[in-house]
Amino acid sequence: CGSDAMIINGVNLLACKVMIRDLEQPIVIEPIRGLPVIRDLVVDMEPFFAGYKEVKPWLIVDEDEKEPPRERIQSQEDRERYDDTTKCILCAACTTSCPIYWADGKYVGPAAIVNAHRFIFDSRDRGGRERLEILSGKGGAFKCRTAFNCTDACPRGIKVTLAIQEVKRAALYDSL
Repeated sequence: CGSDAMIINGVNLLACKVMIRDLEQPIVIEPIRGLPVIRDLVVDMEPFFAGYKEVKPWLIVDEDEKEPPRERIQSQEDRERYDDTTKCILCAACTTSCPIYWADGKYVGPAAIVNAHRFIFDSRDRGGRERLEILSGKGGAFKCRTAFNCTDACPRGIKVTLAIQEVKRAALYDSL
């Protein structure tokens, strides 16, 4: 479900996926970085979700498509274009492993960009340019310094850095 991300022995992990027997002793558990600590290991996720909401992570359609007469079908090739980024469970492990996110409270973070990617490259969506404009702004994708911490931290194996680079490329070359 993604609700138990924390730093275990210095690494962003989902606690539910960690076997204690596999950890080096002593075990050190800390709250994820870059978000205000409420208590013990509990952090305030509101700043994380604010960045997520900012990129409009939902299907945007034309007014005449609001209530389609049938399912919005797309080809397998079109679906494969963004398949990797549909795996995000919003655990914040990628975002809170990012030194830019820790240092700059205005950066939307890797998870927000991954979720924007999912819709930017969806052939059924009409909001790609709007999202690219948001992600070209001061707190968007170009803040990324390609440290790969986000990709390493993702418990779902999403190629986060690749998705961010694809968003940057689309913004630069308007490839939609």
